[in-house]
Amino acid sequence: MQKNLTYMAMMIKDGIEQAPIGVFDSGFGGLTILRDIRRVLPQYDYLFVGDNARAPYGTRSRELVYEFTLQAVKHLFKQGCHLIILACNTASAEALRTIQQQDLPTLAPDRRVLGVVRPTVEKVGELTRTGHIGVFGTPGTIASRSYNIEIEGMYPDFKVHGHACPMWVPLVENRESDGDGADYFVKKDIDLLMSQCPEIDTVILGCTHYPLLINKINQFRPEGVNIIQQGPIVADSLADYLQRHPEIERHCSRGGTCRYFTTEDPDHFSPLASVFVNEPVNAQRVIL
Repeated sequence: MQKNLTYMAMMIKDGIEQAPIGVFDSGFGGLTILRDIRRVLPQYDYLFVGDNARAPYGTRSRELVYEFTLQAVKHLFKQGCHLIILACNTASAEALRTIQQQDLPTLAPDRRVLGVVRPTVEKVGELTRTGHIGVFGTPGTIASRSYNIEIEGMYPDFKVHGHACPMWVPLVENRESDGDGADYFVKKDIDLLMSQCPEIDTVILGCTHYPLLINKINQFRPEGVNIIQQGPIVADSLADYLQRHPEIERHCSRGGTCRYFTTEDPDHFSPLASVFVNEPVNAQRVIL
């Protein structure tokens, strides 16, 4: 199966090796990023890998998150991908920098791995009036302080207030996003975040599952508070990146296709994945 997958993924066009853009997530949430990327850049091929068998990453140690993410990156490189998007906040926060600085120079110096944290942070400065930024995320993302580091590095005068929402991912994955149970947890977490600082006027949804709770979030957010969803921001950032880096773009195949792989049972993955991307998904199993 692995040989067949490699054969399907790579092709040679005009003497240039081409392959899909790789998109990796620890589970389902990165599919919201993929959905928006495909909306903005439908001409490219995409290969999505979800490590559902070992999800969630948000409660894992930094060492394990790095180890699992590197395994996925190496797998996608074997499929020919020259560009990989870590569509996972935890992986972006706890593994991306090490992979970029430590592994890529020897593993694949001509290839690139990008994350979702920095493009999101760049948007913050356009929206806030008070300089007080809230971040909702998994326990791992909040504990890593990755958003604090990025925001305070880019905007030294801003203050970041993080809050972990451990129940939000289970709500989404159990299809309770619009249920009454979501009301309690979403309102509770919004109230807890705002209690840290009433001046918060911009909140980052620092987990790719959270856009599926946007109706509840908008219902309970205080008036005047901006909510930043990552998908459209990452998609626009990727479009800009490809325009600025033709040496990478020319290796991205253009067929408008998308294939899905999971480390879990595809029969379990595919129905819920379809909810995230708003189209039928027929996934295959992969071993990282």
